[in-house]
Amino acid sequence: NAVAEDASTSFHNAAGMTRIKGEEFMGTGGLLYATVKFDPDADTPISGGNGGNAGGPAPIIGGFYVHSLSDKWKLGANLITITGAVLDYDDDWTGRYLNTEVTLLTMTFYPSVAYRVNNWLSLGGGPQIMYADLEMKAKVPLPNNDGKVKIDGDDVAFGFSLGALFEVSERTRFGLVYQSEIEPDFDGDVKVSGPGTKKAGTDTKITLAQFIRVSGYHELNDRWALLGTVGWEDWSAFKDVNISTGQGSKKIPRNWHDTWKFAAGVHFRPVDKWLLQLGVSYDTSPVDSDDRTPDMPMDRQIRYATGVQYKWRDRLSTGAQFVYADYGKAKIDNDLL
Repeated sequence: NAVAEDASTSFHNAAGMTRIKGEEFMGTGGLLYATVKFDPDADTPISGGNGGNAGGPAPIIGGFYVHSLSDKWKLGANLITITGAVLDYDDDWTGRYLNTEVTLLTMTFYPSVAYRVNNWLSLGGGPQIMYADLEMKAKVPLPNNDGKVKIDGDDVAFGFSLGALFEVSERTRFGLVYQSEIEPDFDGDVKVSGPGTKKAGTDTKITLAQFIRVSGYHELNDRWALLGTVGWEDWSAFKDVNISTGQGSKKIPRNWHDTWKFAAGVHFRPVDKWLLQLGVSYDTSPVDSDDRTPDMPMDRQIRYATGVQYKWRDRLSTGAQFVYADYGKAKIDNDLL
């Protein structure tokens, strides 16, 4: 968030918009493909398969716009659609009583504003409006066969983001970003199929953590630049998933803890029109093995990224990126799995 060289800074660090001249629009689109496989061991208590590959494809779409009111005042508008989680295990797998499918889709609109205080300091931020849709499925043990439970709900939640950009020199700058907590409250239905099929309303809350990130950008010369980021995320606030219906309520414990992000990268410009990018990041694990669940099998994360941009002319550039993410072993150790 210290690079601040295109319209996406209006989302990642709104303060960076003061470096954008005139109007600028950026559109992005991508495809995420995940491989998530469970390996049962001798202690797995329930018979069944390994679940197959629970991962699969998911789209990522974004639009970013910056409008210059003056040299000091900038306005931004961002619309981001992210598939937060898509998991689909085989129906007969050994963890079916915990989860067979989860889909979390989010769309966030983020209008932002930035102001240049002086030559070295810019401030920015704005409110965020998130639409989130959640669907979770699992099996229920019955005397003769398995029943099904399905939770389906959506919500509009609100948050905000604040940012600062410190331009130490023409070649060096630092960014600071604070993202507030967002907590969608998924009002919808819970359905249980089987003998005596039931349907009831549900109120399910999931906490999306607040975070703080500090980043730096330094140009060694006209060809090379170094980038780095350190961040803290407040995942200890994600203690439970609260599910309530007319028949009662239940807290599914999560017991997550805070995480840290460390990232480093390099930019290389062999000629004026081409920019080559390379980076790596590491996120610590938010959960221990005895609290980990198959609907959110999170572990430490290592990402390797490479990218390229080509500048067709002063007001038009295109680019592409490829990211490989290693999500770790994610051991699960509880009474059911």
